[in-house]
Amino acid sequence: MPPTLELRAKQTLALTPRLQQSVRLLQLSSLEFQQELRNALDTNPFLEYDESQTEDNALGADNGSSMGESALSSTATSDTTEAPLAPEASMESEQSADAGSREDSMSEFSSDPFGRGSRNGGDGEGSDPADWVRIEPSLHETLHDALRLYQLNERDRAIAQLIIEALDDDGYLRQELSELANVVEIEPALHEDELNIALKLVQSLDKPGVGARNLSECLALQLEALEEDTPGRAVALEIVTHHLERLARREQAELQKKIGCSADELRIACALVRRLDPKPGENYGQSEDNYVVPDVIVRQVKKQWVVTINPAVLPRARIHRMYAELFAQSAGASRSPLAQQLQEARWLIRNAQQRFTTIQRVAECIVSHQKAFFDYGEIALKPLVLRDVADELGLHESTISRATGNKYMATPRGIFEFKHFFPRELSTESGGTCSAAAVRALLKEMISKENTRDPLSDVSLAKMLADQGVIVARRTVAKYRHLMKVPPAELRRQA
Repeated sequence: MPPTLELRAKQTLALTPRLQQSVRLLQLSSLEFQQELRNALDTNPFLEYDESQTEDNALGADNGSSMGESALSSTATSDTTEAPLAPEASMESEQSADAGSREDSMSEFSSDPFGRGSRNGGDGEGSDPADWVRIEPSLHETLHDALRLYQLNERDRAIAQLIIEALDDDGYLRQELSELANVVEIEPALHEDELNIALKLVQSLDKPGVGARNLSECLALQLEALEEDTPGRAVALEIVTHHLERLARREQAELQKKIGCSADELRIACALVRRLDPKPGENYGQSEDNYVVPDVIVRQVKKQWVVTINPAVLPRARIHRMYAELFAQSAGASRSPLAQQLQEARWLIRNAQQRFTTIQRVAECIVSHQKAFFDYGEIALKPLVLRDVADELGLHESTISRATGNKYMATPRGIFEFKHFFPRELSTESGGTCSAAAVRALLKEMISKENTRDPLSDVSLAKMLADQGVIVARRTVAKYRHLMKVPPAELRRQA
């Protein structure tokens, strides 16, 4: 057949670059969004920091005022005064308002986690709140500090420091002493007796168990540090020294026969061993500043729960007016590569504004659905799915998923991820429904009230839930207990 030309009409959906950027910004966490903004401010000449931000403007969203109204009024009255983003402004008003006036102003990114003061304000120019964060000393630093309190000669101190540096992060000395003797060159050569004496010193510097060479020695050191009249101490020492494997296999009868003790003495000793720390070195150097910066803050104002964007995550930047005007006056500006950068700067500001608008709308919808949680706590959480929020807000379910991923809400009951307010639905005996979070809260309450001498098993907990009308399987109870980091009944048993 001869070649022919054919014309067909076809419709396809394609994401524009601006829409792609909007979707990507929405799914970023607050820290990732701030990093994205900083990169744009560093690479785009049409974006600038506005260091004239006053403390009152920075706290404008924190005092309950309407952020959307303050943003629009600020940009309408001045070209040089910054305005925070308008999370409460609707998308319809965004399309109808003056794009140039609203796009060219956006709040400066604030390094202050509480949103107070300008970027370089505070205790000094360029001060970072992280400089004031308390840092816990590591295991090796703690032991070196404790060693300085001892009056030792240069040789003994060097041997002790050698052993401290050989410790692993969990506090164990897994390297043979004979190998340590060959690590450093000391005259005369190190003797194993000297290393043993230095090891005993290191083991007594701080927490008992640090410097042990195996688990048995670690537990024995902790038991030896207890008072001699501690109930079960002698039997526990015998167990960790010679019968640790039998204890792990729960061979109670065999242990009682080998040690020659009564059942009550064995039970007290086993409970004492379970309270010991198998890895004492991991308690050192733990950072206490493992926190997240919430995206929204929920407060109760006149018996109403109000959602506001956290000013700490609110970016503060604006279009550089002088550069934009000079570029517009230049010949051939529309064909210059800088025109694309100017357009990207305006896209970034508008998409950032839309990001905060969507996050706040989703947060307000969550709060309205889970109002009982804020009033009564975890046990009042209701089943909720992304589709419910999407239908109410008129958005796609994927948009709600992006708006709730890696986003956090600060409430009077603590900081929670948005996903926390979407618990799974469980059926009840009466035909109603309850959330999985409420079941976990019930389990936590039951376990807290149990008799520690006779703790509740998973089967017993399942029966107690059934008595309250909640039908769950034993394995479901075990899964929820594991999620709450609650040990099984035999490990919760106390003497």
